[in-house]
Amino acid sequence: MVKFGKLGGQVITKIILTEDIIVAVSKLIDDALSGRRDPSHSDIESQIKKYGLEKGDPNSQGQSVGKAKRVRYVLNWAIEFNLDSGEKFIVGLLNLVRGVGGFRKGSQNYVGEEEIINLQQVMKNNGYLLDDAGNIGHLILDNLTELEMEEALWNYVRRAKKGQEDAALLTGTSKDLLEAVAAHVLVKLWGSYPQTVNFPTLLGQTFVALGLKTSVDDEDMRQANPVKKAKIKMETSLYELGCSINMLRNKTGTGHGRPFVPEISHEDARLAIEGMAIISEYLLNKLK
Repeated sequence: MVKFGKLGGQVITKIILTEDIIVAVSKLIDDALSGRRDPSHSDIESQIKKYGLEKGDPNSQGQSVGKAKRVRYVLNWAIEFNLDSGEKFIVGLLNLVRGVGGFRKGSQNYVGEEEIINLQQVMKNNGYLLDDAGNIGHLILDNLTELEMEEALWNYVRRAKKGQEDAALLTGTSKDLLEAVAAHVLVKLWGSYPQTVNFPTLLGQTFVALGLKTSVDDEDMRQANPVKKAKIKMETSLYELGCSINMLRNKTGTGHGRPFVPEISHEDARLAIEGMAIISEYLLNKLK
């Protein structure tokens, strides 16, 4: 069973925006087939204004669309133009649905079992746990099945490629993204991973398990053709980059907050996050 809880008592104030989350959340706000089902258009508009998303609201631009389509429009607009507010808007919507009884069977505003189960699975794939009452918590990734873990890691990689800081430290675990990917690779290939070794050793074992180079061997370089030499240099560079990024890791805290030491700039932090993503993506692709 997957554990449910909040990391360090931290309240969730925003949820990442992905295409599958947008679709699943909008299904909760769909128009009733008969009669009335809250939240109303007025309720939704109040949330839109609260988070400053009016420019993405078709109804505010003179159009008239249903509630589900309205929510999808706003959230898709937010991905491009106001990501932070869009991620907070989703939490506001889920709180709104829960507040009107949308997760309670027997309520006239109940959204439906299928819609809830679908959203729960989508949220789980993205690192969250939504219980049957509509409460949101961080997923404890260490308790996921192998397949679920790999899907969750891929979602973190996609977010890290965009430079999103919250993708660098995996919520619900003390590991950062690259460390978690390295551990996952070794578990899949060797059945376990050494939990007491330092990061360079862990990453080095992962590279070796995948048949990748961590250092340049002079004899290999002499015998290799130009393409092989370039590949060796690329692999060793990725290993060194991974170790360098880990040295910048903020070791304080429990997996949330700024992932890197305060001495480095936001530009360097973004580069480090995207570097994590590139190396993690390369390792996961090699695992296939």
